[in-house]
Amino acid sequence: MYHIVDQMNGSMWAFQPMSFVVNSCVAVQIAEPETPPVEEHHVKKQFSAGVAKRLGGRPAPTSSPSRTSLASITSQAGIDNSGSPTLLTTSPAPMDESPANGLQGRHRNKADRLSERLVAQVAEWIRHEKTKRETRKTIKVLRRRKTPPIHVNGEPTVSSPTRHRSNSISSDSSEVSLDRLQKILDDGMSALGLDQAPQPGPRIGRRRSRRSLKAPLARTLSSDTEFFDGDVIVPSCDVFLDNSKTMSYSGGQAATEDTPSQTSRREEKEKQAWLTFKNEIIRLAHTLRLKGWRRIPLNGGETISVERLSGALTNAVYVVSPPPESVLPPQEGKRQPEKVLLRVYGPQVEHLIDREIELGVLKRLARKKIGPRLLGTFLNGRFEQYFNSTTLTPGNLREPETSRQIAKRMRELHAGVDLLEHEKDDGPAVWRNWDRWLDQAEKTAMYLDNQVAAELQKTTRHKEAWKTRGFVCGVEWPVFKQMVQKYRKFLEDYYGSPTKIREKLVFAHNDTQYGNILRIRPDDKKSPLLQPANEHKQLVVIDFEYAGANLPGLEFANHFSEWTYNYHDPVMPHICDTTKYPTLEQQRRFIKAYVDHQPKFPSGPGASTPTATHSGTSTPTPGMLQSTNSTSSIVDFMLDARVPPGGWREEDARREAESEKRIKELLEETRLWRVANSAQWIVWGIIQAKIPGLTNEANDVVTAPNGSVPDEELEAEEEADSFDYLGYSQERAFFFWADCVRLGLVTEEELPENVRSRLKFVEQS
Repeated sequence: MYHIVDQMNGSMWAFQPMSFVVNSCVAVQIAEPETPPVEEHHVKKQFSAGVAKRLGGRPAPTSSPSRTSLASITSQAGIDNSGSPTLLTTSPAPMDESPANGLQGRHRNKADRLSERLVAQVAEWIRHEKTKRETRKTIKVLRRRKTPPIHVNGEPTVSSPTRHRSNSISSDSSEVSLDRLQKILDDGMSALGLDQAPQPGPRIGRRRSRRSLKAPLARTLSSDTEFFDGDVIVPSCDVFLDNSKTMSYSGGQAATEDTPSQTSRREEKEKQAWLTFKNEIIRLAHTLRLKGWRRIPLNGGETISVERLSGALTNAVYVVSPPPESVLPPQEGKRQPEKVLLRVYGPQVEHLIDREIELGVLKRLARKKIGPRLLGTFLNGRFEQYFNSTTLTPGNLREPETSRQIAKRMRELHAGVDLLEHEKDDGPAVWRNWDRWLDQAEKTAMYLDNQVAAELQKTTRHKEAWKTRGFVCGVEWPVFKQMVQKYRKFLEDYYGSPTKIREKLVFAHNDTQYGNILRIRPDDKKSPLLQPANEHKQLVVIDFEYAGANLPGLEFANHFSEWTYNYHDPVMPHICDTTKYPTLEQQRRFIKAYVDHQPKFPSGPGASTPTATHSGTSTPTPGMLQSTNSTSSIVDFMLDARVPPGGWREEDARREAESEKRIKELLEETRLWRVANSAQWIVWGIIQAKIPGLTNEANDVVTAPNGSVPDEELEAEEEADSFDYLGYSQERAFFFWADCVRLGLVTEEELPENVRSRLKFVEQS
């Protein structure tokens, strides 16, 4: 017995299977709907399906062919106008034409509507089956044309066209059954008074195509920063990229015909290391599906160029260039790979930076279109968008116009990114970093202090250079740590409560050194960036590893302190030259540009609405004055009606006074928080330093099988990364102690003699 479920009203019809005869009319007895016994509680499972599946059913085991078409069975069944199963022949049964039961009447009963729905289902199923039949015919013709003969034992075999399928009716029989069912349906519709088959309701419609179902999935596989349901999607993979043998600033160029073939053993070894590194980069690009990069073969490392950028102190940064068009010519419909920026995290960075927090910040910035797009991440690094730009130099920071532009961009960052509530509750990020780094820095500093103390007691002339400079913090670590605690207490007393500090917090970059500021080079002379009002937007800040909630004054203190460094100095890139610290006039110029700049942000969902000033007051401009409440007064149309009381001169004077007041507040705030900024970078340098003989979680010494450090690897590593982190920390410590003296936290007499003579004071602001 066959069952057909009417999914519109839940009825189930039972059909007795009968053999189908093409040339004769066979009646089919249709039983009454079966009702399950009361004591049995079987729950019928229902699944979403297309039209064909809704009308189809798997027959019970019988002696009939196993693949009998459903059409040949249902072609003999019909429905009367009352919705009840009845005996149908090729001649329609007489119908009751009374107005009460007519289907053309205005008020149809429920059974009539159900009958109409079932007719619609059958009509839709017939159309679907005919489409499938035509598709099969087309496929068979194509197969006969394209399928080569099958060779068995070297002899070609030809399939017999007269081979009969077992346990299946012929195609001709299937076609006749569909035609007969169509004839029965037409007669039934005529008897029901329907001119054409009703259209199926929304539940009867066809399923979505495969392409439309896969569209959302394709978005999740994109390699660029994408937005899906309001969130940023960045591909990632659990891969570790080893760059320990490619830390030099040369050697990653693509191979050319002019490359000399004769090289030394060391050069050949370095060349092989770079080739392995570049092949691994291509593998990563394939895995992360970087757009266009999958066109490059996995072993095509010789065709790409990888150049390490100098000036990055926390990570190793590389510019990865794809093959030229002569090697990888453009193809229609396929995207050419573009340059990308590869950032490989430093070995001690896991103790400094919480990568989950950093990636969360980068996603928030992506929503605001701030900074480079994040293209993909892996265990110890990430790919970023490459900007056609130039990096600022130490001299650029001192240029008046460039300094103003940096201030404007800083104001846009502070006002354009809203802080999360938990970020405000955690307080300034500078103290969050200090607290997180403290344990690791203390272990290293205590070890260094012991080494220095032991070295000072030696009477031999041969002494290690870094030990002869004295304590890395200027004094013993416990004394330095106690001073930081005293300073934090001083700030709490100054502001009165943490709430006042919380109110002043903004989203700050916290590392605006010249190497983290790029100037975009517009490719088009008509670019909006070339307009005078937008020139400051050519500057782009990168590296948001230390971004978080801080006071504007601390951001200024960090930026002004970076004026004193030149990380590209060939002799001493770690030296803090306080003679280059901006003068009071230069500081005022920078902060005034910051205060006077009024950023404009697009309105809409997710757009930030910056406050006019950090004090919460709005400074009106001549084009932004409020009009009167009246909407009909002629005064509104008079040119002199919008003049503020006292005239424009008085308004300009008031606005200038407010700006000057705010500048003084920020100058004082900068002076107060400069100590905190120095303390943070002192412990940063201690953790970053590679110290011979120290083996702990942050500093691991690579040893050869016999226990000695491999000379060749150690020499290459020192040559590639020669920055003196301990020297950097010590230089910054003398800056720290000088500011503590200025704040009255300690007197010069209380400091050791070797510290007093090396204090780094800057102009009193």
